[in-house]
Amino acid sequence: MPKVGIIYNDVKPIAMRIAMELQEKFRALAWDVYLSNGIGGILGYSLPESPVCHTPIRGLIPPGFDVDMRFAIVLGGDGTVLAASRQVAPCGIPILTVNTGHMGFLTEAYVNQLPHAIEKLLAGEYEIEERAMLTVQVFREETVMWEALCLNEMVLHREPLTSMCHFEIAVGNHAPVDIAADGVIICTPTGSTAYSLSAGGPVLTPGVSALQLIPICPHSLASRALVFPDNEPVNVYPVNTPRLLMTVDGNGGCYVLPTVRVYLERSQYVTRFIRLQSPEFFRILREKLGWGLPHIAKPTSVELP
Repeated sequence: MPKVGIIYNDVKPIAMRIAMELQEKFRALAWDVYLSNGIGGILGYSLPESPVCHTPIRGLIPPGFDVDMRFAIVLGGDGTVLAASRQVAPCGIPILTVNTGHMGFLTEAYVNQLPHAIEKLLAGEYEIEERAMLTVQVFREETVMWEALCLNEMVLHREPLTSMCHFEIAVGNHAPVDIAADGVIICTPTGSTAYSLSAGGPVLTPGVSALQLIPICPHSLASRALVFPDNEPVNVYPVNTPRLLMTVDGNGGCYVLPTVRVYLERSQYVTRFIRLQSPEFFRILREKLGWGLPHIAKPTSVELP
């Protein structure tokens, strides 16, 4: 039997209802159906008295999800998509993302388009777009204390956010740099339209093999966003005491002490998005963020004598 997965936001009644309807539909077509809620992909926060909360990257794969699964349908907003990407990327499962949230920047279809989307899905009329991910690890000497997959960004800052932090950051084999700022963001091209954009970083199209380093409110005119090849790993050494807070994709993380280092590299895993039409990134930028919309009238053409 073919296998399908359904990952849904279980705090949204509409997502739960559609998940049950899809389960019945696919079972009627003699498919094996496996359900999981988006909470299964949430990393969780470590507690101050227990700064390490290590869940191995492959430990987030839901029961029944494996390399034999044809695809998974994700019902929710961008947060659910980010959580689902961590759940299925290690198995290489393509995901069709359906927006039941607000912005839906990462989603492919709306709820009212779902019947047509399922028809195209079953007929195999779609493309796969792969998005790069990061592996984020916290090391104490050579021991991994915490790790996660990251589709958008890693953010490292002090509590509260507005306090000044000091970082020593080494990109690849280049000389380390010192940055004083409220925090730092390291993001993928997918994450360049998220927190990075709000912090003044440039937008990178998904096909660019690059990462970004963006200081948050830097205390220097010389500290600005840096774009570098994604084949160069990054080591971040916190200087602040007693601790900093790290979040990955905005929903979970751990405390980072001066005795550890944060290591980031391009992951061996990718998020595989199902696209029902050829990916058109500029169209999404225009529809979701208003990029490239005319704000003044174009000049009329004038015939020269």
